[in-house]
Amino acid sequence: MKILLIALAGAAGTLLRYWLGGVVQRSAGVSFPWGTFAVNMLGCFLFGLIWSLAEERMAISAEVRIIILVGFMGGLTTFSSFVFETGALMRDSQWALAFGNIALENITGLVLLFLGFAAGRML
Repeated sequence: MKILLIALAGAAGTLLRYWLGGVVQRSAGVSFPWGTFAVNMLGCFLFGLIWSLAEERMAISAEVRIIILVGFMGGLTTFSSFVFETGALMRDSQWALAFGNIALENITGLVLLFLGFAAGRML
């Protein structure tokens, strides 16, 4: 049952990402990816809010937290997980690891994107 709830929450997050990203992008124009930016920033805020409610106020059970954070937030954006994990490293004063994570995720992601482009052209 938990797997089904995670999948349904993921579908809801995906649909919200598609709708919200499209609305923002159409409103802002195409010169910058504002739709993606809006979705990622909303995801970061919601991740922090949900985590805080679950951890500090116990307003959300551990099972519901997993359904929301893994399912819904995973469908909405994984950027929020990246930011949360980097923030946790910063909170623990693990600055080198935090900035290393930022650099590694972004640089490796861009390199792999272009490698994927190249592989797709060769197939």
